[in-house]
Amino acid sequence: MTIKEAAAILDAEVLTCEDRLDQEIRTLCGSDMMSEVLAFTQEGTFLLTGLCNPQVMRTAEMMDLMCVVFVRGKKPTEEMLEMAREEGLVILATRTGMYNACGKLFVAGAGSGCI
Repeated sequence: MTIKEAAAILDAEVLTCEDRLDQEIRTLCGSDMMSEVLAFTQEGTFLLTGLCNPQVMRTAEMMDLMCVVFVRGKKPTEEMLEMAREEGLVILATRTGMYNACGKLFVAGAGSGCI
């Protein structure tokens, strides 16, 4: 599954790096705890989170994540979006809650690498 396909499933708005939507998703992670993201993710992970602060961007940069999806209608600040653009990080935003977003992606076949 590509980021573009996941965005469509989640009815998500693309906020940065529209040119990177054709990347294949290998690993998914849903967490609001960045300590778990640091401990359990790997390069190229597609992260779903309801935490919306600059620490998410710093964690994404450190772990070389491919995409961050803000769930529950959360919207990152312009500062956070600029950080993402500088790193080439795709940012999506959806009104869908974490549980339902993860479930939708799993049912659609993106769940083989769930963390």
